[in-house]
Amino acid sequence: MTTHVTTATDARIREIGGLETTYLFDIAIDLKPPLDIGPGPLGNRMFWPVIGGTFNGPKLRGEVLPGGGDWSLAAADGSGRVDVRLTLRTHDDALIHVTYTGRLNGPADVRARLMDPTQAGAVDPASYYFRTSPQFETGSAKYSWLNQVVAVGSGYLIDGGVAYRVFQID
Repeated sequence: MTTHVTTATDARIREIGGLETTYLFDIAIDLKPPLDIGPGPLGNRMFWPVIGGTFNGPKLRGEVLPGGGDWSLAAADGSGRVDVRLTLRTHDDALIHVTYTGRLNGPADVRARLMDPTQAGAVDPASYYFRTSPQFETGSAKYSWLNQVVAVGSGYLIDGGVAYRVFQID
């Protein structure tokens, strides 16, 4: 739901309408157990290696290739940051490089359950905030439209990894 509020006192500010989205795809990413790099100046850094996965939507589908990862950061205040790089291979063999950052936040008890691999996939996604901003890069003529897209993803943890529903901002 988009809320329109005009409270500007600067005469140059005008109503331009809200943001609309178009569904792009769902993606499930399989991960190895994390490498705990440990506490550093920005928080506790962990690396989650990508070992595969799938994606499927109305205009593209295929597999997540092994070799990417998430260099996540848990800050001292409990907020979480994701920093991901992936390579997708479409069903017709095009390669798409994906990068995204985002936030994963929730109450302390929920965060503790999310860090437990035996519980993470069962935690209700409504109990935490997990949003990302993917960017795409490809040399494929067929999928070159992705190079111009601003996208957002809504994430949740699944058994063995993470999943997102990804939307284009129109």
